[in-house]
Amino acid sequence: METLSYATFSEAFQNRWAAARVPLNGTIEVTRRCPLECLHCYNNLPMTDGGARDRELTLAEHCRLLDELADAGCLWLLYTGGEIFARRDFLDIYTYAKKKGFIITLFTNGTLITERIADCLAAWRPFAIEITLYGRTRDTYERLTGIPGSYEKCLRGIRVLLDRGLPLALKTVAVSTNRHEVFDMQRFAEEDLGVKFKFDSMINPRIDCSQSPLEVRLSAEECVALDLADARRADEWVKFAEEVRCAIERKPIADTIYQCGGGVSSFAIDPYGGMSICVISEAHKYNVRDGFRAGWEQFLRRERARKVTRPTKCAACVLKAVCGMCPANGELENGDPEAPVDWLCRTAHLRAMALGIPIVPHGDCEYCEGGLAHPALAESAARVRTTTPIAHTPATVTKDGRRFLHVVATDPASGCASCSAH
Repeated sequence: METLSYATFSEAFQNRWAAARVPLNGTIEVTRRCPLECLHCYNNLPMTDGGARDRELTLAEHCRLLDELADAGCLWLLYTGGEIFARRDFLDIYTYAKKKGFIITLFTNGTLITERIADCLAAWRPFAIEITLYGRTRDTYERLTGIPGSYEKCLRGIRVLLDRGLPLALKTVAVSTNRHEVFDMQRFAEEDLGVKFKFDSMINPRIDCSQSPLEVRLSAEECVALDLADARRADEWVKFAEEVRCAIERKPIADTIYQCGGGVSSFAIDPYGGMSICVISEAHKYNVRDGFRAGWEQFLRRERARKVTRPTKCAACVLKAVCGMCPANGELENGDPEAPVDWLCRTAHLRAMALGIPIVPHGDCEYCEGGLAHPALAESAARVRTTTPIAHTPATVTKDGRRFLHVVATDPASGCASCSAH
């Protein structure tokens, strides 16, 4: 009998239903309250914020929402926060969702996980649990989280989950505070614990418009240096970029603002019932207390159909795969969904130069050849290649001059939870 990997099944299943506009993937923030005070976080609120707690969807409202999602054809759910276990009734929400048959992923920092919580998760097994590890040492971890004792609480949470054989993976966000420990964290996860590990350098402003998280965001050169120092990651970027380039060549660029899966097969709901294209999109929301179906069929359909109002250098750029620019990022950083985010553009072009990814001219871009910022970026690329040699087997050059790496089978280097399969 022929068998398929889960990834192959998931991709085929979602592609099959994409044209039907079924809300297959949902991201639900159950709270923005969190016991940590991370310097980079875009949405955390104090555990004692009673106003935020009072505005959150109640248990009954969550159950009613889950009934509606099941009826609408939703299959995959991601529960995130804040910290999901900051809600004392989260396990009630979670077990109700499990009984409805959803395939559930949990994002947590692990610091509030107890034996009781782990026992419940073992009895009602999730598809995946991802814990964010903020440092390999106590000093680094707690400098980033701002809470003494949080490092040991995180490690305890990891241990109780592993003791029960739960499907755990670790990840981190690479910032100036912990970048020197990223690969120590990777070794700890993969070699000591035997679990998967991934990291990302993407940092957004806070959803309340504060730019404070950007104070710990890596420079473009620091970010790309981390890419080159990891064999798998470097290969993933090149493979992903080539796949997206081919897809863009096959299919004309749409004239809508959104190009992701948001509003087509995925959606996000904040702790207060606000539904939007994705978790970082705050500009336009619909209250699901008024009914999920109407929000999906009317509000998100209109959001997804919004047209671009002016040409930008992003429209024809084939580096989107190694960039991460999207309307939600533009809104947060520039107050404009169509305004390119400079850090993303600079990092994408530097990544392409360093990895040998072809850069196709795409309008008035200062980082492309001939642009004002190109010479300095080329120097930066040369410096990164010299100080951080690409850690993979030698590249191969095809007849048409394209360079590709020997790609290993692993998860994508980066991705958006709202528009990617969980």
